[in-house]
Amino acid sequence: MSDYYATLGVARDSSPDDIKRAYRKLARELHPDVNPDRAAQERFKEVTLAYEVLSDPDKRQMFDMGGDPLRGFNGGGAQGFDFGDIMNAFFGGNQQRGPRTRARRGQDALIRIQISLSDAVFGAKRDLVVDTAALCGTCKGSGAAAGVAPVTCVMCRGRGELQQMQRSFLGQVMTSRPCPQCQGFGTTIPHPCTECSGDGRVRTRRIITIAVPPGVDTGTRIQLSGEGEVGPNGGPSGDLFVEIAVQPDPTFERRGDDLHCEVAVPMTAAALGTKTTLTTLDGPVEIEIKAGTQSGDELIVRGKGAARLRSNGRGDMYVHLSVATPTKLDAQQTDLLRRLADLRAETTQQVTQSAEANGGGIFSKFKGAFGPK
Repeated sequence: MSDYYATLGVARDSSPDDIKRAYRKLARELHPDVNPDRAAQERFKEVTLAYEVLSDPDKRQMFDMGGDPLRGFNGGGAQGFDFGDIMNAFFGGNQQRGPRTRARRGQDALIRIQISLSDAVFGAKRDLVVDTAALCGTCKGSGAAAGVAPVTCVMCRGRGELQQMQRSFLGQVMTSRPCPQCQGFGTTIPHPCTECSGDGRVRTRRIITIAVPPGVDTGTRIQLSGEGEVGPNGGPSGDLFVEIAVQPDPTFERRGDDLHCEVAVPMTAAALGTKTTLTTLDGPVEIEIKAGTQSGDELIVRGKGAARLRSNGRGDMYVHLSVATPTKLDAQQTDLLRRLADLRAETTQQVTQSAEANGGGIFSKFKGAFGPK
């Protein structure tokens, strides 16, 4: 068995950083892309194998104790052998898989945007400025410099993995692991693209136009397939998710598919009844306020609420009425109200207190809302 410390030219008490520096120095001198000599290639394999053992704490400890770190076996005992390797070997987990592709799917991206209530109700189109990863225009995703192609890995000979025989209490089993030289790709890139540093993609800014469907609400996410980041080395793009946040509206409050607003009605109009024009998201709508309207009464304007997402129809608009009592009266107005009170025999001495006053009052409303149905 080789002396891995001597192969790397380091002492037995060298730190992991010292071992790494020694390996990098030798690899720069012996790598096949730099030194095509056949003897240098063999020496490069020995150096890489030595680094693999000494950079792994468990393998290094086994080697220091006199065992074979590549077999995990010493004098008949199964030291350091992974039982998972045994199970994989017997049940197909370590069958040769071949080199893996460099191209991988890109990551998904998430963008949050704010829209008005009107856009949420009727839908809209928005232009989004997206900073994301795009295909490198220089190498077209290959990761290699112009005129350079990936070369077959000399360590695994293009297989992307290394196999070794190990002994266990079940006998000899064949295990495999990704090639440390090519990381399992089966090829190496001697001269990476200078534009993308071998990744096959670059950061770029682009504008995407999205259609916000009618009926969205805060928290709704719109999925745009294939509009996320391009994958490394020309891999397929991920998806872009756009999360909606609806801005508060000064007039309307949204509750599900319905819109709610409050309208203050003058005391005389509430007593006599009137017609008035309301502003809706669709435009002006005329409503009738019946005589005798009380604070807390509500009117329903059908079909003027929010659109139902992924469905037909719209919710309703609820108009909550509030009777406005005048706070400042001139002498003539005060005299008229006193005369009206005399005509209706309404004086302060006749004010009554009852939970059922005026046909129910506020306590009746609470009973109707929360009492037994």
